[in-house]
Amino acid sequence: MEIAFRNRKIARAFTSRDALAREYGDRMARTITNRLAVLSRARTLAMVPTIPPVRRHLLSGGRRGQYAVDLVHPHRLVFEPDHDPVPRTTDGGIDIDRVTAITIMEVVDYH
Repeated sequence: MEIAFRNRKIARAFTSRDALAREYGDRMARTITNRLAVLSRARTLAMVPTIPPVRRHLLSGGRRGQYAVDLVHPHRLVFEPDHDPVPRTTDGGIDIDRVTAITIMEVVDYH
């Protein structure tokens, strides 16, 4: 998948392992690097595993339309489809089989 970043601050933090470690610490940087590798190797969002340790999951409420993957508990890497318009299924949900680009929104503990 193609990966973009919500803003320059996040893009700078994700440019290198050292930058990630400065921003989030060594353990989190390793985990984020692993999740980015999984996301970038997947051709579509449907190919991102829904079981741990990655655990892709759709968010709800104020984060409707966004997805997350697990990082170091309780943190998550939050992203959303980067399509205009977002591919939809016949029932109005996001068609994850056609999502081929995402935007990383943030690393957060939203619990």
